[in-house]
Amino acid sequence: MIHCIATPFLFLITTCSTTCCASAPLWWQWIDYAFLFISAFAIYNSTKNTKSEIVKKALWVSWLCLFILILNAKFIFFHASEYVKFIPAFSLIALHFYNLKYCQCNEVECC
Repeated sequence: MIHCIATPFLFLITTCSTTCCASAPLWWQWIDYAFLFISAFAIYNSTKNTKSEIVKKALWVSWLCLFILILNAKFIFFHASEYVKFIPAFSLIALHFYNLKYCQCNEVECC
């Protein structure tokens, strides 16, 4: 849960530091990818324990959109604002909260 809340703020800090400071450390410029990996692991675990197929698909679609937008921010495949990546980031947070509240399986094995 801490990861889900902290990630958008780290994306914002990363965006600001890479646009304002060309001397930002390389590890800081690539921190988005570390959080993408962590979020993919969190989504994988969430989708194992959810009852809703729609939530499963929405989590992965949001993650894929975030992945594409982060790649685009680094390599500029198409013109998009740096801040557009907050839409899928916040949708992932909302979907995680929704999944925790309404879609969890209570049995040992999920249906």
